[in-house]
Amino acid sequence: MAKWLLVDGFNLAYRCFFAIPELSRADGFPTNALHGWVKSLWKLADQEKPVGTLVFFDLGGAQDRLALHPEYKAQREEMPEALEKQLPYVRALTRAMGCVGIEQEGIESDDLLAAEAVVLARQGHDVLIVSSDKDFAQIVNQQIKILLPPPTANPKLGWQVRDEAGVREKFGVPPSQIADFLALVGDTSDNIPGINGVGPKTAAKWLSEYGDLEGVIAHAADLQPERFRTAVAAEADKLRRNLKLTTLNVSLPSLVLSTPTPAPEELYRLLETLEMRSALAEARQRYGQPELF
Repeated sequence: MAKWLLVDGFNLAYRCFFAIPELSRADGFPTNALHGWVKSLWKLADQEKPVGTLVFFDLGGAQDRLALHPEYKAQREEMPEALEKQLPYVRALTRAMGCVGIEQEGIESDDLLAAEAVVLARQGHDVLIVSSDKDFAQIVNQQIKILLPPPTANPKLGWQVRDEAGVREKFGVPPSQIADFLALVGDTSDNIPGINGVGPKTAAKWLSEYGDLEGVIAHAADLQPERFRTAVAAEADKLRRNLKLTTLNVSLPSLVLSTPTPAPEELYRLLETLEMRSALAEARQRYGQPELF
């Protein structure tokens, strides 16, 4: 069938913000993230040639997870003010470039993205998830893969595809066990505490032996190293709560009604307003002579 790009919006926006030195309009309005955003979406479109690109944004979601764990993501720092100012333009540029912007109040963008990926895969499409978020490893299969951004320490490596074999190599478990794995080791980026002292190798070993989190809990008295036996038994309810937090909700309905087309004149207007002259020149080439791209 066709290939779709599903972009973790804030994940990419943060990367663009920190990857590019400070850039601003003449009046001081920051534009560094916007320069990186436009260039990244164009680069990915040229490289992957998808039939459509869907970009997912958060609107203060995670209500179900906060009900389970009020400290969920509580440790995260506030978004830099300079990036927050640019977000309305990130959304506007996304739409003008012909990419679908998807967001829903009260629901985390990770869940929206994962559900859409599963819908598209079931329809026979290939899906590339543009994100460095490890949670998406749990839905990787033959049709769904992750497109990882270049490492900050070595950008010359370029974008890397992580498939099922890559997930197993990275985490020591297959995609079907990723949520259980994260429930055991915890996830510091989401403020989910695992069993103290349990690392990736131990969690992977237990899941290989006992299949899933419930199997590990059921065999708490047999676990090696022995020092974890009491903790796993005593913290079984916390582990079950963790699994609810780490499991993506793929049962949400699709929000994509159609593949939009670019709005070149609106894109030109936005880029001119933002004084992004090099991007404006490239946009006029791309949308004026699309056959070149």
